[in-house]
This record gives sequence, C-alpha cells and structure tokens, in this order.
Amino acid sequence: MVMSMTGFGRAELSVGTRDIIVEIKSVNHRYYEFSCRTGRGYSFLEDKLKKYVGERVSRGKVDMYVSITENDDTAVEVDLNIPLASGYVRAMRSLAEEYDITDDTSVSTLSRFSDVFQIHRPPTDEDAVFNDVKVAVDAAMDHFIAMRSAEGEKLRDDILSRADTILSIVGEIEERSPVTVKEYRDRLYQKLSEILASNDIDEQRILTEAAIFADKVAVDEETVRLRSHFSQMKTFFESDQPIGRKLDFIVQEMNREANTIGSKVTDSQLAHKVVDIKGEIEKIREQVQNIE
Repeated sequence: MVMSMTGFGRAELSVGTRDIIVEIKSVNHRYYEFSCRTGRGYSFLEDKLKKYVGERVSRGKVDMYVSITENDDTAVEVDLNIPLASGYVRAMRSLAEEYDITDDTSVSTLSRFSDVFQIHRPPTDEDAVFNDVKVAVDAAMDHFIAMRSAEGEKLRDDILSRADTILSIVGEIEERSPVTVKEYRDRLYQKLSEILASNDIDEQRILTEAAIFADKVAVDEETVRLRSHFSQMKTFFESDQPIGRKLDFIVQEMNREANTIGSKVTDSQLAHKVVDIKGEIEKIREQVQNIE
C-alpha cells in the first residue's frame, strides 16, 4: 500500500470520566518528526504518543493536538486561602478610604485573584490517562491513515501513468536509434563521393566508420536499465513497507540513465525525446517526495 506523507485526522470522544479531542496532521519530511500540544499537567503524554504514533508512521512531520477535560468533580478539591483573602479585602478598603471612592468589594471581585483559591487534585494516574487518550488517538489515526492511503493511491496512479509515457518514448528511441546509424553511413558515403568525385569508395572504410559511430551512439544498455528501473519501481508499489526512500534512489538512477542517453544521441528527434523523458522523470521525482 502506497502512503502519502500528508494527512489529517480528528476524533472527539468521551472515554471514562474524560472528554478527549485529538487532531493529527502531517506534511512531508525526510524523516519521522513528531510534536504534540497537550493541556497543562499532561506533558508526560508527549513521549508516549511519539512512540505510539511512530508504530504506524515512518516518515513525515507529524503535529498532534490533545485536549483533555476531566468530568469527575469529586476528584477536585478547592480550598480558600483565608489569610490571603483577608489581606486583599483590607487592601481594597484602604484603597477606597485613601481616594474617597466607593468600596465595591464583593466575592466576584476576590475570585479574580487566582491565588485566593488553592486547587488540589489527586495524583495523576499517567497510565490510565494514556490508555484513555489512546482510544481517541486510534480513532483519529484511522481517519489520518485513510487519508494518507487515498492520497498515496493517487500518487501511485500518476507515477505509473508517467512511467508508461516514458516507456513508450523509450520504445521510440530504441526504434529510431538504428536508423540514425544508417543515415550517418549514407551521409558519409555521399560526402566522400563528392570529395573524391568518384564512385570508387572504400566500402570497408565506410563500414568501419559507421561501426565506430554506432558504438558511440548505442543506447541499448541504458534503455534496458531504464526499463529495469521502472519494473523494479512497480514491484515496490506492491510492498506493504514504506517505499519513499527506495523510490527516491531509483528515480536518481533513472535520471542518470536519461542523462547518459542524452549525451549519446546526435539526432535532433532523439534529443527531443530525451528531453521529454527527463521532464517526466522530474515530475515523478516531485511526486515521490510525497510518498512515505
């Protein structure tokens, strides 16, 4: 299965006494990179989630957001810091007297000072929290993976379509290449005839020169290797393992063969075909950069 490195998934679930929201998205990256944003008190989840997500994602820059709302009110105790509250009241009354303004001190006024209240929570059971969060992460990951898979199939289809185009052009080059040798031999024969003004031409010399030319412009080895690279690429697409790095390497090899063919051809028609091949290989390379 071909997987794209871009994707998005979201899940919002109630698990036990917690309401959990998980969002995950990824973009292209050479390696696996993970970052996570959690609420205060839940930073311990980051390393756990990095490892957990890494079991299903091998490449890409992954960003995750986790929101946890605790619904168990009995687990939270709030105490009033009476000495501190008294100090605030005295200070506000003194302020009112000093500047002859209305003393409108009220409970709501005091509640704005967060240090008046002391919040006590029982020790967090990190394993329990992580197990609950995993349920939401799994749901978000299912959507995330499905999107990456669908995008990967589109990339695969586009690459294979371009591969067929290239192989078709390669066939034209293989068909045209022997013709260029015959044309060279005919031109050589005509030029020598004009120079010598005679039909008494050394046929063996013509054949020797044509053979040397044919050896210089022969692209059989390159086209065979190019076909082999495309065959190997199609085999990669049948794998269940990440193939992005392998494809990146094989595209480099394809480009090398195309450059060698381009350096050998002397015929303008073939030169144009090589340009077309290199253009399609470059488009394949761009698509491969998106594959996990």
